[in-house]
Amino acid sequence: MPADFEDFARAASRSRSDSVPASAPLSKVAVLGGGPDARLLAALSSAADCEVTLFSAYGRELELMRASSGIALRGAGPIGSYQVDRGAASIALTAELDAAVQGAEVIFLTGPIHKQRTYAMVLADHLVDGQILVLAPGRSLGAVESAWMLRLGGCTADVTLVEVQGLPYWYVTEGATLYLSSSAPMAASTLPRGRGGVLDQLKSILPNIVSTESVLASGFSDLSAAVEIPALVLGGAGLAQGGVNVPMGGTPLAQNQTFAALIGSDQYRLIESLAEERRAVAQAFGVRGLPDNDAWIATYAGAEKGEGARPVPDRDTARAMLRDGVIGSLVPLASAAELADIDVPQTRALMAMTGAILDADVAASGRRLDTMGITERNLDAARRTFDALTAGGR
Repeated sequence: MPADFEDFARAASRSRSDSVPASAPLSKVAVLGGGPDARLLAALSSAADCEVTLFSAYGRELELMRASSGIALRGAGPIGSYQVDRGAASIALTAELDAAVQGAEVIFLTGPIHKQRTYAMVLADHLVDGQILVLAPGRSLGAVESAWMLRLGGCTADVTLVEVQGLPYWYVTEGATLYLSSSAPMAASTLPRGRGGVLDQLKSILPNIVSTESVLASGFSDLSAAVEIPALVLGGAGLAQGGVNVPMGGTPLAQNQTFAALIGSDQYRLIESLAEERRAVAQAFGVRGLPDNDAWIATYAGAEKGEGARPVPDRDTARAMLRDGVIGSLVPLASAAELADIDVPQTRALMAMTGAILDADVAASGRRLDTMGITERNLDAARRTFDALTAGGR
């Protein structure tokens, strides 16, 4: 194991019992970001009776929230209106990062992956022992990358990183209102592992999380891009579409315009082949027991209609999903597959196709094992490195 990564693994797997929180109710939460996912998490934290501070570096995001008087949730979940900057019981807004995270038990890192990376770097000097950093969604090996970024930033605090593969609700935004539908249970893990009490605490805010044994298990559980990219870009006359058949010239009913309805039999076969590639690489790294394909696909596509249906995103949101899907889900899998000497042609083809659609070499910014300090050249050595990284005995 290289010396720099040996130091990193030792620091990341350190666990001091006096700084690991017990399963007491959470009381103070910081949410970093001003997008709809951040607003949802702030509202869910407020509904769980936490004191909440939301940080954004963009004045326009903060002003829009102030102008709308708060965050409204409709549909599933804790519906209601959550006020901002209206006193002690409301969500506090700030453009000062240090003020947001000071005294916070939990810090949510939200937004696209490049923002999560930035937050991890700039937080390094502001964290203290016992704090919990949550990436939701973390996608594949998000906690490992964040731990490496904290290390590079000089962080010495004994913190717990949590990688969650999805939020408890799908949402669509209309102004300040988020319309919610319930999502499926999502895999979650802690870095270091063995801190299950942290996940128990988070269930007051993220009730759909399901604990896995390590960040390897939760990372390989991330089928998001394999579902989202085929659903969003592979349509048209050449492929069968899902959902209800609409006569020529007709318009689908609004309740039938869902994410799952974008997946027809052709998209389904491609998603199945991508799932099998992920399963094969996971097995090489010792991760088994992943869901069967139908359940796995349903987790990320949502229901075809009714309760649990996932909305179809607008174009800008969809393109952001394509970018993050390559960076945070497909590239890590391809990198792990290369180390394990496993061919993943469908995954690589999807990466290339998405890069062409976005007219950018998105894969160059992806999470690769070597950019996260894992520089071993054989699978057995890499497994030992992950064991050292994720261990965390009490």
